[in-house]
Amino acid sequence: MFDQACVMELINALRNELGTAYVLVDQDTLPWSKDWMGVYHWSPLAVVRPSDTHEVSKVVQLCNAHNVAMVPVGGNTGLTGATQAQDAVMISLDRLNEIHRIDPDAMTAVVGAGAILHNIHEAADAHDLIFPLYFGARGSAMIGGNLSTNAGGSNVLRYGNTRDLCLGLEVVLPDGAIMDVMSELHKDNSGLNLKHLFIGGEGTLGIITAAVLKLYPKPLAYATAMVGLRDLRSALPLLNRLQRETGSGVEAFEFMPRRYIERHLQKTDGAIEPFEGAHEINILVEIATTRSTDLEPETDGTPRLTAILERSLADMIENDAAQDAVIAQNENQRRTMWERREAAAEITLGEKSSVDTDVAVSLSNVPVFLERISPIVAEIDPTGQEFYIAHLGDGNLHYTYFASSDDLGLRDQVMEAIENVVLELGGSFSAEHGIGTSKLNSMARRKNPAALALMQKIKASFDPKNLMNPGKVYPTENG
Repeated sequence: MFDQACVMELINALRNELGTAYVLVDQDTLPWSKDWMGVYHWSPLAVVRPSDTHEVSKVVQLCNAHNVAMVPVGGNTGLTGATQAQDAVMISLDRLNEIHRIDPDAMTAVVGAGAILHNIHEAADAHDLIFPLYFGARGSAMIGGNLSTNAGGSNVLRYGNTRDLCLGLEVVLPDGAIMDVMSELHKDNSGLNLKHLFIGGEGTLGIITAAVLKLYPKPLAYATAMVGLRDLRSALPLLNRLQRETGSGVEAFEFMPRRYIERHLQKTDGAIEPFEGAHEINILVEIATTRSTDLEPETDGTPRLTAILERSLADMIENDAAQDAVIAQNENQRRTMWERREAAAEITLGEKSSVDTDVAVSLSNVPVFLERISPIVAEIDPTGQEFYIAHLGDGNLHYTYFASSDDLGLRDQVMEAIENVVLELGGSFSAEHGIGTSKLNSMARRKNPAALALMQKIKASFDPKNLMNPGKVYPTENG
């Protein structure tokens, strides 16, 4: 329990630095007192909203001096409880939202940590460029949080995770020092690449306040389709063929089973079936090009990019590897396909007994994982239900099990079974959502002990008081 006089002293000091309007307490903190899915709830000591990096530094210095924990927060769209802040000061980066500069020739963007992902997309688009990090929460997610969790999304297949899209960072360290490694260089071999400690660090080593991002040429055209397959193993030959014929132009390759389609139809107003008939294996594939030659019409008038997709799908159907295919004929049809996939988080809301995982296996092992795990979880909980989707092009499965009860022992048994199969296949229990608090048990069970010990030493070295987002990522605190 905190000494109330000490808490008030800190809050008054924060108000002196930021202004009373930007230091929120009591009822004013309610919008920051739960995660967006309503799974985690907490009561912060205060929520502060600094306007720039120097104010973030001042806040950190004050919290450090008063030995009060700090939890950075962006759009609060995470799924692992990483922003829980009981009896801590939450440091919102929402006012550090500027897109400082777009350099269209170097194809870079300099942005504040509070810049909303969608706004970065629009700023890049104004220069016929893209920042290729896309997922459903892009309208509220902020780039600082994306970097802190090393977010993935649907375009990892072509462009990589957020880590691969960042050239430089500005970070406020646990003692308030400002580390400026805002390099716009593609080559810099001047010692340890420190930015990678903070990307994916979930705010446990420092607070990201700004970043230099890589941009890419905006595709001239997309060809997008839904494909109904007989067997999931038929998917990778399609992916590989399209990669060869388009010069690695596949932007996304997403898998939705029939159960997902049915739930989407049930939960989403205006949702439509992807095909006239129902198929168990549903693939969303999108290819893109920046080459004008791919827009040239073939003899029947079809643009070359679309023709490549059409031929590949026609051959699969002729060889009985695919049952059906629908190619988007306009942007509205393309958006309908993507809205179906991006509704994943919303259509699972309200399932309190769910066991949610975010696992990765090699591409060829995705069907193997599903074949192995289904009978195991059915034996553990016969009346439970599987529910999953996958970024099939990068081997990331969002595998959820709706347990028959909210019993923690049952849910942990299911979780361990999932982890066992993932481990057998040489996979990872955490692909793109981060660790937060929800995966602490998995970290303790599955992370290589030497690697985990080293992570804890790094945490203790950076943050000896353990004030920077404590209780997250590391299953035991050290320092």
